[in-house]
Amino acid sequence: MTKHTTDPKATTIQDFDAIPETALAWHREGRKAALATVIQTWGSAPRRTGAQLAISGSGEIEGSVSGGCVEGAVIVEALEALDEGKSRELEFGVSDDDAFAVGLACGGTIRVLVEPVGAALPEALLAELCEARAARTPVAYVVDLDSQQRTLAYAGHETAFRMDRSGFIEESRTFVAIHNPPLRLLVVGAVHIAQALLPMARIAGYDPVLIDPRGAFGSEARFPGETILDDWPDEAVTKLGLDTRTALVLLTHDPKLDDPAIEAALRSKVFYIGALGSTRTHAKRVTRLSEAGFTEAEIALIHGPIGLDICASGPAEIAVSILAEMTRVLRKGA
Repeated sequence: MTKHTTDPKATTIQDFDAIPETALAWHREGRKAALATVIQTWGSAPRRTGAQLAISGSGEIEGSVSGGCVEGAVIVEALEALDEGKSRELEFGVSDDDAFAVGLACGGTIRVLVEPVGAALPEALLAELCEARAARTPVAYVVDLDSQQRTLAYAGHETAFRMDRSGFIEESRTFVAIHNPPLRLLVVGAVHIAQALLPMARIAGYDPVLIDPRGAFGSEARFPGETILDDWPDEAVTKLGLDTRTALVLLTHDPKLDDPAIEAALRSKVFYIGALGSTRTHAKRVTRLSEAGFTEAEIALIHGPIGLDICASGPAEIAVSILAEMTRVLRKGA
């Protein structure tokens, strides 16, 4: 049962910027559309590589490529590209004055790729990209700027996926735009550490969900505004889904609550599993999981005791250590 109105499956398409989806909708409505993507930056550019702007045939826009510095020029180029039916590569210098206006200390340079949907960017390819995003499937949009060949890649580009980093393949004119699902954090156990961890995780870009069947623990008063499920943890994580952009943190110390969720996670592709407890507690956990048929390699995926060893004292510092370890595993893969 969901305690609050937030949909427990909320990490779907609404959590993306929805720029490709907007462009596809405009195109299918017969309004024409182009996608503008930042493909390279130098200096203090306002938006990171991969940022996108959708432009309709009537000049409507969604998203941004510069925070306002060059959007006007990009719109003009996009409308011309729609008439011509060909993609365009643009380069803009952002002056120090313009940079200051959008909150940057100094200017920079950006390159932008403009692609008319249906002409340069095939509708079917864009639709498949949007379907993958809606299904929380990591996907890379790959375009060779010399041959104009465009494909989607679901494998390879491991470092780019892990780092959420779009960019050119080294010494090539092939641009790879990474489309990762939003990060999710599932926390089992509405304890003091969770009270600190959930807001920290949200700041770090996660969509957190708290799971605890004990009503007195997972209350609105203790966790105002949070999404709280009072299902049994194994049922809750199964409902929510476990994928490569999900971290699972177990904080109850109770095998009846932790172990079923751990078992579900070990059968999935979550990028992080962390369980609270001492070395002795974790050793007992390992024994139970071994008896349940899990291999040594599978059990080794569990981070226990949880968190980086930073000599943390108190719930807030323990939460910091957990989030730090999650970040290390996400970005370094270990």
